[in-house]
Amino acid sequence: MEPYAPRSFRFIELLDLGDWRMKLYGIAWRGELPRPELLTAAKRIAAETLAKETADNYKVGFVGAHDGRNACFVFVDFWGNENELFHRVFLSRANQPLTLAPASPADSSVCVWDLHLQAFEREAWIKHVLRKSDHPDLDGYLAERLNEQA
Repeated sequence: MEPYAPRSFRFIELLDLGDWRMKLYGIAWRGELPRPELLTAAKRIAAETLAKETADNYKVGFVGAHDGRNACFVFVDFWGNENELFHRVFLSRANQPLTLAPASPADSSVCVWDLHLQAFEREAWIKHVLRKSDHPDLDGYLAERLNEQA
């Protein structure tokens, strides 16, 4: 077991994937950013995942590319049904971005660092959408971005 240490959270870019607008974030165990091949894999997985999505949703959300100590994770999270976060997880226990696969029921779906990003996005959703139910500000939500060590 390794003692807790902050990781880098960086907004990478706003992805336009057909009708979808998704914030891409990098989380890195060491260094400022995940490996480029993990970011490339995250974009591909997000595009493939969202192209098949049929849940009632806003077509906005965020993608996390987490370059962890012992594994690579990509999660595709999007908002739907007013206040629900849909969460799709892909991982590579071999720590190889090219071998990412959908998580199985036995795999964890989120770690303490991923939760930090989800909590930030929750607050942004409340601020820009739920508190403005008469005129949700999706552009304001997409402009709210996390960049820190935590």
